[in-house]
Amino acid sequence: MAKEHKSKKVGTRLGLLALVVAAATIAVWFRQVGQVALPENRLVFILLFLVAAGLGVGAFVARTRWFGGVAAVLAVGVASFFLFTVSISRQEVAPNGIQVGDTMPRFTALDDQGELFDSKTLEGKPVLMKFFRAHW
Repeated sequence: MAKEHKSKKVGTRLGLLALVVAAATIAVWFRQVGQVALPENRLVFILLFLVAAGLGVGAFVARTRWFGGVAAVLAVGVASFFLFTVSISRQEVAPNGIQVGDTMPRFTALDDQGELFDSKTLEGKPVLMKFFRAHW
């Protein structure tokens, strides 16, 4: 019985550690998303989510208490979702993409009020265009 208790203690710690790794990685990811500063190479994020998923699976192999199991399931779920979305999304920069200092192309689109916006109304004014780049 003591061996099983010790195993559950190790499994619970692994599950909690998996959740901490996944949560910290998510926090850094969304911080960088907010700053529009995601790296081109997301290998570090992929590795950290693989570590989180591996620790979560390891928690179940070692056997865990219920709260370690919940943490492990959350970590594996979050890591799997992230890894899936990265694997299905390709991010490529168009060879003729807009660069800093380029003239803004003319376009029309619906604004947040549902009204038609024409970029021509900005002609002659300095404009900051912010493009969002994430993995999805």
